[in-house]
Amino acid sequence: MIFATLEHILTHISFSIISIVIMIHLMNFLVYEIEGLHNSSEKGMIATFFSITGFLVIRWISSGHFPLSNLYESLIFLSWSLSIIHMIPYLGNHKNDFSAITAPSAIFTQGFATSGLSTEMHQPAILVPALQSQWLMMHVSMMLLSYAALLCGSVITFPKKIDFEKQEFFQFKEVVFLGDMEYLNEKGSRLDYWSYRVISLGFTFFTIGILSGAVWANEAWVSYWNWDPKETWAFLTWTIFAISLHTRTNPKLQDQGTNSAFVASIGFLLIWICYFGINLLGIGFHSYGSFQ
Repeated sequence: MIFATLEHILTHISFSIISIVIMIHLMNFLVYEIEGLHNSSEKGMIATFFSITGFLVIRWISSGHFPLSNLYESLIFLSWSLSIIHMIPYLGNHKNDFSAITAPSAIFTQGFATSGLSTEMHQPAILVPALQSQWLMMHVSMMLLSYAALLCGSVITFPKKIDFEKQEFFQFKEVVFLGDMEYLNEKGSRLDYWSYRVISLGFTFFTIGILSGAVWANEAWVSYWNWDPKETWAFLTWTIFAISLHTRTNPKLQDQGTNSAFVASIGFLLIWICYFGINLLGIGFHSYGSFQ
């Protein structure tokens, strides 16, 4: 009872803090950026991170296993992962270009987990035999961390430089001043810098998650790969982001930033299919975290 009460308090604290952070971002965006409010929003995301961390630790202690056994717990962990990505530029004293993505994404995932799922799914449950493995924490945590990184990286993909002299921009060029064009190119270069690195990090996590999942599958089902729906979509997603990174780094290709951004946007859709789509259908070997 005490653990359940603490979990309830921490989830509501983190949700409330993220809501305030989003309001601050809206104020800065619609009016003008206030340095004090900006710093408060960053500190708010740090407080959110510690609140969700407290929830995960308490759930781990109360359930006796790492809290990644159902959709509710995975959504909370995904929100925790998004808060980590949000803090990376802040802790490195860089300008945070993720804030417009990470904060709304965190509140969406946590809000859906808290209000969109049945109360039965909020309760910790005994792990089914297939999930009673040391690979649970390794595989699922890597996959969710990769989801968070790849989603953020694919959303902020931006061409390294916009060529305003091209004919297709003739209408836009008439209403944009030179200073604005320089700002957009600087902004685009910065976004491209972070997008490439976050996608690279997410791709690394994704690869580790797939490899650890294959080892776990061999222990549970005596086969490294079964072409399960989740496995198939994961392989497609991995391939798309591999193409995106190759396109971004291949000097022989023209319009590297634009092509990479286009491929990454496809990967963005595939991640949601791989994560939510399969859970929604509740099919295959990976149906433990479904809505059912």
